[in-house]
Amino acid sequence: MKRKIFIAVFFLTLVPTFAFAQNAQLENVLNSMDKAAANFKTVETDFVWDQFSKVVNDHDLQEGTMYFRRNGNNVEMAANVSKPDNKQILFSNGVVQVYQPKIEQVTKYDAGKNRDAFESFLVLGFGGRGHDLQKSFDVKHGGAENINGVQAQKLILTPKSDKVKGMFQAITLWIDPVRGVSVQQKFESSDGDYRLASYKNIKLNEKLPDVFKLKTTSKTKVVTPQS
Repeated sequence: MKRKIFIAVFFLTLVPTFAFAQNAQLENVLNSMDKAAANFKTVETDFVWDQFSKVVNDHDLQEGTMYFRRNGNNVEMAANVSKPDNKQILFSNGVVQVYQPKIEQVTKYDAGKNRDAFESFLVLGFGGRGHDLQKSFDVKHGGAENINGVQAQKLILTPKSDKVKGMFQAITLWIDPVRGVSVQQKFESSDGDYRLASYKNIKLNEKLPDVFKLKTTSKTKVVTPQS
């Protein structure tokens, strides 16, 4: 009996120590993101996007290169998708444009009143401050994991607002603790679908190629879906 009591007391004394260590690790990661955000100008990175649909048990994989840059108070994004089909995606001034050369079409989506929310998701791990996450999410440290050769620190984000919960049940970020940027992100919905984005060959604050303009032709038509 005494031995059992001793073991129970021993493990109870470990709980505060473990919690303190977890909080310290979380603070270190958030601080590294804050530092990266303060110095953020541009990002260039190769990516693999995996869109999983649980209903049909299907993975839609896309590969390419993504670019971010700070333009005043706003962050712009461009992505050149190379696989499985060529596609160019551009987000600027609250508008998303998707150019599909194969069918010579640009589809435009206006973020409208959801612009701020869209931009906040866009900069998760790329130019966004770490401590700002705690305004919109309950943030927990989920340990370390090797992602593309980086010993990344895992952050588990649970949305505070019902509106965001309606889109994502949980968001997980894998942060490079040295550079303060994402090396992987996972957005999970309540129905079991998820989007996993993996990044490598990340270049920070270097000159970017001319990618923030769609390379269309005279045959390209523009479509704006009705909301």
